[in-house]
Amino acid sequence: MTDQAIETLQTIAPSAKEDLYTAKPWTLIWRRFKKHILAVVSMWFLILLALTGLFADMVAPYGPFEIQRLRTLAPPTGIHLFHEGKFVGPFVYGLARERDPDTARVLYETDTETVLPIQLFVSGDEYNFLGLFRTDFHLFGVDDRREQINLLGTDSLGRDVFSRLVHGARVTLSAGLVGVIFAFVLGLALGSISGYFGGWIDSSIQRLMEFIRSIPTIPLWMGLAAALPIAWDPILVYVLITIILALIGWTHLARVVRGQFFAIRNEDYVLAARLAGASEYRIITKHMLPSMTSYIIAALTLAVPEMILGETALSFLGLGLRPPVVSWGVLLQDAQNLRSISLAPWLLTPGLAVVLTVLAFNFLGDGLRDAADPYGQ
Repeated sequence: MTDQAIETLQTIAPSAKEDLYTAKPWTLIWRRFKKHILAVVSMWFLILLALTGLFADMVAPYGPFEIQRLRTLAPPTGIHLFHEGKFVGPFVYGLARERDPDTARVLYETDTETVLPIQLFVSGDEYNFLGLFRTDFHLFGVDDRREQINLLGTDSLGRDVFSRLVHGARVTLSAGLVGVIFAFVLGLALGSISGYFGGWIDSSIQRLMEFIRSIPTIPLWMGLAAALPIAWDPILVYVLITIILALIGWTHLARVVRGQFFAIRNEDYVLAARLAGASEYRIITKHMLPSMTSYIIAALTLAVPEMILGETALSFLGLGLRPPVVSWGVLLQDAQNLRSISLAPWLLTPGLAVVLTVLAFNFLGDGLRDAADPYGQ
């Protein structure tokens, strides 16, 4: 290495250190977070999933309730690039439908004579785009209205599983996030009050938490969800299910916050704030809660998968969201028996989506927790 290069490094290093020393906390968190590869990949996966759910009407090639009676339990459509040894771009073959003469079961065979090019930004079924205006714009599809592109096959009524999976992402993710927001507010408020004031207030809140945590989760979910009348509007049931999930899921966050408040309420900076005349609300919100950011982030990211699993379990058992609402738990109702799984294993794809989403939230939570840890490197 030349003397000039050494001098350049010596001039750059101090400025880089100064930037590091004067960087804001969120800048330091982002720098540490980028080193966690799984967390970064999970973050982009969840962002893509959220955008897909938000624009589900445009991403899905068909409506969630569109039925093709001649395509019941059709297998997934494979995407090809070469036809008879020639590159023709992405396309799918048509399906030929026939019946087994012995069992009368519907069988599908690939019709290699029918080549259906996949096109982007095509016209299809009309829908309300985010409730603002009507349009027929879809991200991809095929021009031939007599044929369909079923990336994940169809269900027993001939509805496209991929389109229903995309629409179900919107409901399942929003139910989990809304439930976490309710649980976050409730757990943060009660946990901070319990840990800061102590005494009979702490004892009362702790007894309530212990009572809720002592009840088995699934029977409690089932009891509360079964109390909802079947005749109620599905949107109202959706809102109440999220509230039920929040009323059960706030205890873990409250316990974490309470424990941290007990540990830091006698720290020097808290005592200094009291002596300076700060109100108890300001001490809690401006001094104590920011010091435990990493614990709150970890609790929140772990709470979202619990909410998603709770909604999926309730809907799968028929006690949560009900048709015509489309969620991943509702879609899994089609795979409740062994015969359906053996004949159409693609009906389990909503379960795979739940697994991937829960893993992504857990990886993201690990990365955020490590990045927000003030004692981390």
